[in-house]
Amino acid sequence: MKFVIFGLTVSSSWGNGHATLWRALCRALAARGHQVVFFERDVPYYALTRDLRTLPDGELILFNDWNEVRPLARRHLDEADIGMVTSYCPDGIAASELVLESAVGLRVFYDLDTPVTLDCLRSGGTVNYLGPRGLADFDLVLSYTGGRALDELKTRLGARLVATLYGSVDPDVHRRVPPDPRFSADLSYLGTYAEDRQATLDALFIEPARRLPHQRFLIGGAQYPGEFPWTQNIFFVRHVDPAQHPAFYSSSRLTLNITRRAMKAMGYCPSGRLFEAAACGTPVLSDAWEGLDRFFTPGREILVAHTREEAAEILALPDSVLLQVAEHARERTLEEHTATRRVRELESTLEAAMSPAGTPLHSFPET
Repeated sequence: MKFVIFGLTVSSSWGNGHATLWRALCRALAARGHQVVFFERDVPYYALTRDLRTLPDGELILFNDWNEVRPLARRHLDEADIGMVTSYCPDGIAASELVLESAVGLRVFYDLDTPVTLDCLRSGGTVNYLGPRGLADFDLVLSYTGGRALDELKTRLGARLVATLYGSVDPDVHRRVPPDPRFSADLSYLGTYAEDRQATLDALFIEPARRLPHQRFLIGGAQYPGEFPWTQNIFFVRHVDPAQHPAFYSSSRLTLNITRRAMKAMGYCPSGRLFEAAACGTPVLSDAWEGLDRFFTPGREILVAHTREEAAEILALPDSVLLQVAEHARERTLEEHTATRRVRELESTLEAAMSPAGTPLHSFPET
């Protein structure tokens, strides 16, 4: 099939989770024989931090003006099987209008930020990538988030047919590599600063660092404020390039996952970095959220802490236990959470959406 996608970015991994996911999916789609054309507005922020200039397994079309690129986009859509618009697409409303009026086979919206979308609506805000009819005119709505979010996409935004397309990992990119001394840590955390993660970061990372002054703690990310509560044993690396993520994880005895407030409230929203770390054979310490056990079994494939005391207890576990957890998580990831697996799920979802029956499309049970 030919996919024409209008998204936030695939060319720059700086400050967003979309690019790495799309690179893995595009590679998996190409390996399955599909054609991908990705339209991306060439905004200055991503232009300055661009770490991919051509899409090796598809066609990347960077543009500055929607009206200028519109005829080209229309031609591609009229030849395509799937026309897809994603959340946070800078031209989301215009792209949706074009997809809906084109001759494309199936009109799809992929919300990679469903909790944020729904949270904005609940607070009375405007979602600038959705038109006045919401999602009512799309043949299929995909969501990065499962659980009750799928029902809300129907009730709040009029989606007729919904399905999950969760995060994933490319195991050819994210795999165990030799440790790098720059990233050596007893506990690491990879993530851009976010105020709504700070309380959990305090409990599961900063407080353990205070209690364990002889252990090394490492944060990789950006936008951390000057008043951040650093300690002498917390080290910082500004923006870890995606190409360095395997080395970052492979150099950690244990790595931390923290879920954004909106994602945690909705549940069933696994960060792609969970799968990246697991594919690298690194044990993961995570906060708790509904649906986590659909992806990894707590205590066997992932370690979950609710409090600073539980985090300290996990840090005190022997290496043999941590390595066993990491191996179980890696096996589960390679079996269930690769980009190839997600593309096969997507193929089944699209086939069902194209069928006259319009069968239910949830990849996992909602509860």
